Amino acid sequence: MILEVAVLDVKPDLETDFEQAFEKAQTIIASMKGYVSHQLQKCLEKDNRYLLLVNWETLEDHTEGFRGSEEYQEWKALLHHFYEPFPEVEHYQTVIRS
Repeated sequence: MILEVAVLDVKPDLETDFEQAFEKAQTIIASMKGYVSHQLQKCLEKDNRYLLLVNWETLEDHTEGFRGSEEYQEWKALLHHFYEPFPEVEHYQTVIRS
């Protein structure tokens, strides 16, 4: 399993609009091949910062399957205009589990 991690800095005063848009967008990602689960966390110290964590079966399910899909265009239209700066996305795999 692969963990996608994105720190999302939302433009100030657009947090509520972003959260409403994410409610719609999450159905898109949840319908994709290889999707396992996701969480959207809100930072306690910075009101406009969020952490998006998505579990995928494989790296390619995210980088090729989701990002190469028509559904990704809808995801972009719903969410990408909220970010400043545009987020860097990283992928992680488990090394040690307790």
